[in-house]
Amino acid sequence: MSESLTDTAQKAGMKLAFDPNALRDKYRTERDKRLRTDGNQQYVEIAGDFARFEDDPYVAPGFTRAPLTDEVDVVVIGGGFGGLLAGARLRQAGIKSIRMIEKGGDFGGTWYWNRYPGAACDIESYIYLPLLEEVNYIPKEKYSHGPEILAHSQAIARKFDLYDGACFQTEVTGMEWDEAISRWIISTNLGDRMKARYVAMSNGPLNKPKLPGIPGIETFKGHTFHTSRWDYAYTGGDSNGNLNKLGDKRVAIIGTGATAVQCVPHLGAAARHLYVFQRTPSSVDVRNNPRTDPEWANNLEPGWQQKRMNNFNILVTGGHQDEDLVNDGWTDLFRNLGSIVPTAGNEMSAGGRTNLMELADLQKMEQIRARAQAIVDDPATAEALKPYYRQFCKRPCMHEDYLPTFNRTNVTLVDTQGKGVQRITEKGIVVDGKEYEVDCIVFSTGFEVGTGYTHQSGYDLIGRDGVRLSQKWAEGLRTFHGMFSHGFPNCFFMGMTQTGFTPNLPHMLNEQSMHISYILKRAMGSNAGNIEASEEAESEWVGTIKRLAQLNQGFYEECTPGYYNNEGKPGDSGGFLTSAYGGGPEEFFAMWKSWREDGGMNGLHLS
Repeated sequence: MSESLTDTAQKAGMKLAFDPNALRDKYRTERDKRLRTDGNQQYVEIAGDFARFEDDPYVAPGFTRAPLTDEVDVVVIGGGFGGLLAGARLRQAGIKSIRMIEKGGDFGGTWYWNRYPGAACDIESYIYLPLLEEVNYIPKEKYSHGPEILAHSQAIARKFDLYDGACFQTEVTGMEWDEAISRWIISTNLGDRMKARYVAMSNGPLNKPKLPGIPGIETFKGHTFHTSRWDYAYTGGDSNGNLNKLGDKRVAIIGTGATAVQCVPHLGAAARHLYVFQRTPSSVDVRNNPRTDPEWANNLEPGWQQKRMNNFNILVTGGHQDEDLVNDGWTDLFRNLGSIVPTAGNEMSAGGRTNLMELADLQKMEQIRARAQAIVDDPATAEALKPYYRQFCKRPCMHEDYLPTFNRTNVTLVDTQGKGVQRITEKGIVVDGKEYEVDCIVFSTGFEVGTGYTHQSGYDLIGRDGVRLSQKWAEGLRTFHGMFSHGFPNCFFMGMTQTGFTPNLPHMLNEQSMHISYILKRAMGSNAGNIEASEEAESEWVGTIKRLAQLNQGFYEECTPGYYNNEGKPGDSGGFLTSAYGGGPEEFFAMWKSWREDGGMNGLHLS
């Protein structure tokens, strides 16, 4: 018989101010309210009548140029952190012929598109902004704001000459492998038919906005936009706020995730009235965003950023570190756990250690809920803003101004009790039969992360023998080490593809970029034209992913629905974390390191 939570707490000497079993029941009740049979099908694709939601507001329309039919050694698709890291590491490996292709008008990826008021990183900037030592830059604050991050992205591109030959405002429409010449033929919306020996695909998991499939969404006669395409012409102001055109406007925002937590305070401060439509509350902890201490920055030693990244990653994935270098809301849970474990001693069973983790989580979330209770004046609103789920069921948020915004007389929280908005009319939004008339609807509804890889990318790949990637991956990803797929030579897949997931995504992307640069340097140094995973190595890796996925599936099944657990269907393919390596990122990166040190390129055919 497994040990109960109360038994574990007693053995560890924990004095609980809550009933863990009652909280477990509450979590399940709140999860069940939000479970839907349609899963990811509840969202509307941004196409057709909704295509305008994906328009680029930062460039003049009608851009054109002469089509390209030339050849380069490496094409990197995507100009966000993944593409920038790949380009930088390839430059460091001595590769000169690199072309970047980016849909936007400049580098930046997520930070090119997301310029909403209050946009800032929610991972400490000293570990989130990549290549700080290489660019010789120290962020101004612990959590950098959007303009600084965008500027840093552009600085990376300048440092590593990635603007040279870059194709902006260019969307890849297809890629086809030409066996006769061992090249990828890349087609784009501008008529390009360029050739590349190798392709690194860094399309990014947060690049294609999505809309909720609310009945009547197409009928609204007022103004609408998505947070990733913020309309400052309508709101006034800029990324710092000061939305001076909203003083006479009734504004609705649908969604209360990480983006809404940052922009709601600015909308609340400016609008005549703001209605916040909530399906599930976010976990909102203290941010505490101090300016960077110059003395601390001047005393940093070479290698400090990687050391700090590793320290954070080990802690937030359950490992032990003697010191918590980042020391914020992300690592607080694990600091609490670390203080409990020594008291519990070494006699704790595996089940007991799992219980300790859950108890520390319950304790942390009780603090989060108490914070909402203490800050928000109206008891009913405060209760509605309390999150009832494990901390990492959703992306944790940190903000000083979000919760106090609900004390404003011009701000109304419309809690849908997990059901979501009932319908949209010509004049407003209906919940429980009540219509809220508004002038503007802001969709803070996130990005496509639960659809197929090629759908998110916006194009398909045709590999050897005419096989399409969408066909091969129709039943789930099939890769070797998350980076190669048999039948698609010289193509590197970056992002969430059966790899080691890190909460700090640039850490994962940096590891992938270094792995790519190592392999390409080896291949090009030996005049090997083609690199391809063997069918056997791929099958073995897929088996490993499936076997280890069971380690995390139970946790995500208990979570309230969201993109982390594929909208309540963690066992289905296509979810944000569905294909992550279940042994954890540190184990995965150690495996890659050993693979490189072995030098045999096992699992790959070089010809």
